[in-house]
Amino acid sequence: MGKNANASVMQTYLINLGRRPDRLAAMTAQGAALGLVLDRVEACDAAAAPPQTLDRWFAQGGPLGEIPRGDKACLLSHRAAWELFLAGPDAHAAFLEDDVVLSRAAGAFLANDAWIPDGAAMVKLEHYGPPGQRVLLTDMKSVGNFQMGRMLSRHTGAAAYILNRAAARLLLDQTSFDLPVDHLLFNPNNSSLFESLSPWQLLPAIARQEQFVGAKSDIEGTRKGLRTFGLAYVKRELVRFLYDLRLIPRQIVALLGGARFVAMKTAG
Repeated sequence: MGKNANASVMQTYLINLGRRPDRLAAMTAQGAALGLVLDRVEACDAAAAPPQTLDRWFAQGGPLGEIPRGDKACLLSHRAAWELFLAGPDAHAAFLEDDVVLSRAAGAFLANDAWIPDGAAMVKLEHYGPPGQRVLLTDMKSVGNFQMGRMLSRHTGAAAYILNRAAARLLLDQTSFDLPVDHLLFNPNNSSLFESLSPWQLLPAIARQEQFVGAKSDIEGTRKGLRTFGLAYVKRELVRFLYDLRLIPRQIVALLGGARFVAMKTAG
């Protein structure tokens, strides 16, 4: 990987629920095997937080409709990690959820920020969704045997990513949220911050959520009501489709300008 004269050691913040010491132990072991020390951040627990603690940060409605309690707590957990990052001196920091599986290559990418190009405010390290999911990328750059490209299409999941200080400040300046954290960060269809954050995707990815290789997420249970088939479900899925449709003209222009759809995969 390339060297940056101003490179510095990078902190990695691990978001972990107090009632999941098993996940903390598993993540600590993963980190140790990669030569990493993970800084634990106490996650906001949707099962215990008073409704007003969650709701005061969120709009009553949003592009994707009602936000489940678990997703609200998840976003506030990430927000707490962003605050810790800005309280320190580092130029960049990595953020992990406690249900992520890291590849063997992750140690080198999380050790320091030498490989991050100037001006890259956010780098997504994760492959989310089904195998081979395609993401529209442009401005491709080589990073050793890896590549990275600026994202132009939706690729959600917020289990592993990097922020610089400007991106963290922008996120912390928000006083109200209308999307779950992964859509806020990585969904150009309906995130008002996506263009300002201008996220990049690392290829192949170095992280994969357990829900794609094993156990389900802790917040999955809070989403069951919203996924029950009915009028509200149909309306929400139609809205999502219309947001996808609205982005097509811009994507066609990007493809004509050299952008390409890349099939996601995860490094070994």
